[in-house]
Amino acid sequence: QVRLVQSGGGSVQAGGFLRLSCEPPRPTRARYCMGWFRQAPGKEREGVACVSKDGYSRYASFAWGRFTISEPFSDSPGYLGMRKLKPDDTAMYYCALDLSDNCRAESLTDSTLFQHWGQGTQVTVSS
Repeated sequence: QVRLVQSGGGSVQAGGFLRLSCEPPRPTRARYCMGWFRQAPGKEREGVACVSKDGYSRYASFAWGRFTISEPFSDSPGYLGMRKLKPDDTAMYYCALDLSDNCRAESLTDSTLFQHWGQGTQVTVSS
Protein backbone atom coordinates (compact mmCIF):
# COMPACT_ATOMS: atom_id res chain seq x y z
CA GLN A 1 0.00 0.00 0.00
CA VAL A 2 1.44 3.32 -1.05
CA ARG A 3 0.46 6.35 0.95
CA LEU A 4 0.13 9.60 -0.95
CA VAL A 5 1.18 12.69 0.97
CA GLN A 6 -1.28 15.55 0.86
CA SER A 7 -0.90 19.15 1.93
CA GLY A 8 -2.84 22.37 1.64
CA GLY A 9 -6.45 22.95 2.54
CA GLY A 10 -7.74 24.92 5.49
CA SER A 11 -10.45 27.49 6.05
CA VAL A 12 -11.45 30.23 3.64
CA GLN A 13 -14.36 32.55 3.05
CA ALA A 14 -16.76 32.04 0.17
CA GLY A 15 -15.25 33.23 -3.07
CA GLY A 16 -11.74 32.44 -1.91
CA PHE A 17 -9.04 30.19 -3.30
CA LEU A 18 -7.21 27.14 -1.99
CA ARG A 19 -4.69 24.78 -3.52
CA LEU A 20 -4.24 21.19 -2.49
CA SER A 21 -1.15 19.19 -3.32
CA CYS A 22 -0.54 15.47 -3.58
CA GLU A 23 2.88 13.89 -3.70
CA PRO A 24 2.90 10.53 -5.50
CA PRO A 25 5.51 7.82 -5.14
CA ARG A 26 8.59 8.44 -7.28
CA PRO A 27 9.39 7.84 -10.03
CA THR A 28 5.94 8.18 -11.54
CA ARG A 29 4.83 5.49 -13.94
CA ALA A 30 4.13 5.92 -17.62
CA ARG A 31 0.42 5.22 -17.12
CA TYR A 32 -1.56 6.36 -14.13
CA CYS A 33 -4.59 8.31 -13.10
CA MET A 34 -4.44 10.80 -10.24
CA GLY A 35 -7.82 11.71 -8.88
CA TRP A 36 -9.32 13.94 -6.25
CA PHE A 37 -12.38 12.96 -4.24
CA ARG A 38 -14.25 14.65 -1.45
CA GLN A 39 -16.61 13.62 1.29
CA ALA A 40 -18.77 15.93 3.34
CA PRO A 41 -20.31 14.85 6.67
CA GLY A 42 -23.34 12.68 6.10
CA LYS A 43 -22.72 12.46 2.36
CA GLU A 44 -21.17 9.90 0.07
CA ARG A 45 -17.71 10.31 -1.37
CA GLU A 46 -17.78 11.99 -4.78
CA GLY A 47 -15.24 12.43 -7.52
CA VAL A 48 -13.94 15.94 -8.13
CA ALA A 49 -11.37 15.67 -10.93
CA CYS A 50 -8.77 13.35 -12.37
CA VAL A 51 -5.76 13.61 -14.66
CA SER A 52 -3.46 11.21 -16.52
CA LYS A 53 0.12 11.57 -17.59
CA ASP A 54 -1.11 11.81 -21.19
CA GLY A 55 -2.82 15.06 -20.29
CA TYR A 56 -6.34 13.69 -20.20
CA SER A 57 -8.39 15.36 -17.49
CA ARG A 58 -11.96 15.12 -16.33
CA TYR A 59 -14.04 17.19 -13.93
CA ALA A 60 -17.25 16.78 -12.04
CA SER A 61 -19.92 19.23 -13.16
CA PHE A 62 -19.66 21.24 -9.93
CA ALA A 63 -15.92 21.67 -10.49
CA TRP A 64 -16.05 22.94 -14.06
CA GLY A 65 -14.73 26.47 -14.41
CA ARG A 66 -13.70 26.70 -10.76
CA PHE A 67 -11.27 23.84 -10.10
CA THR A 68 -8.08 23.02 -11.98
CA ILE A 69 -6.22 19.74 -11.68
CA SER A 70 -2.60 19.35 -12.68
CA GLU A 71 -0.50 16.24 -12.94
CA PRO A 72 2.67 15.71 -10.92
CA PHE A 73 5.98 16.35 -12.66
CA SER A 74 9.48 15.29 -11.76
CA ASP A 75 9.97 18.35 -9.56
CA SER A 76 6.45 19.09 -8.38
CA PRO A 77 3.46 17.32 -6.86
CA GLY A 78 0.00 17.08 -8.35
CA TYR A 79 -2.31 19.98 -7.54
CA LEU A 80 -5.97 20.77 -7.25
CA GLY A 81 -6.57 24.49 -7.47
CA MET A 82 -9.97 25.60 -6.24
CA ARG A 83 -11.31 29.10 -6.77
CA LYS A 84 -14.65 30.78 -6.20
CA LEU A 85 -15.17 28.40 -3.33
CA LYS A 86 -18.64 27.93 -1.92
CA PRO A 87 -19.84 26.67 1.46
CA ASP A 88 -21.05 23.53 -0.38
CA ASP A 89 -17.41 22.77 -1.16
CA THR A 90 -16.76 22.12 2.52
CA ALA A 91 -15.52 18.53 2.82
CA MET A 92 -12.57 16.29 3.44
CA TYR A 93 -10.59 16.06 0.22
CA TYR A 94 -8.59 13.00 -0.76
CA CYS A 95 -6.13 12.43 -3.56
CA ALA A 96 -5.91 8.96 -5.03
CA LEU A 97 -3.81 7.06 -7.52
CA ASP A 98 -4.75 4.37 -9.99
CA LEU A 99 -1.53 2.75 -11.18
CA SER A 100 -3.25 0.24 -13.42
CA ASP A 101 -4.10 2.59 -16.26
CA ASN A 102 -4.71 6.14 -17.40
CA CYS A 103 -7.93 7.83 -16.39
CA ARG A 104 -11.05 6.37 -17.91
CA ALA A 105 -14.65 7.51 -18.21
CA GLU A 106 -15.65 5.92 -14.91
CA SER A 107 -12.67 7.15 -12.91
CA LEU A 108 -14.70 9.84 -11.13
CA THR A 109 -17.65 7.59 -10.37
CA ASP A 110 -15.83 4.45 -9.25
CA SER A 111 -13.36 5.16 -6.47
CA THR A 112 -12.54 1.45 -6.20
CA LEU A 113 -10.40 1.88 -9.31
CA PHE A 114 -7.87 3.72 -7.17
CA GLN A 115 -5.46 1.56 -5.20
CA HIS A 116 -3.67 4.23 -3.21
CA TRP A 117 -4.98 7.13 -1.17
CA GLY A 118 -3.78 10.19 0.65
CA GLN A 119 -4.52 10.93 4.28
CA GLY A 120 -7.14 13.54 3.46
CA THR A 121 -7.19 17.26 4.08
CA GLN A 122 -10.05 19.37 5.38
CA VAL A 123 -11.45 22.24 3.36
CA THR A 124 -13.89 24.55 5.13
CA VAL A 125 -15.63 27.39 3.32
CA SER A 126 -17.56 29.90 5.37
CA SER A 127 -20.29 32.17 4.04
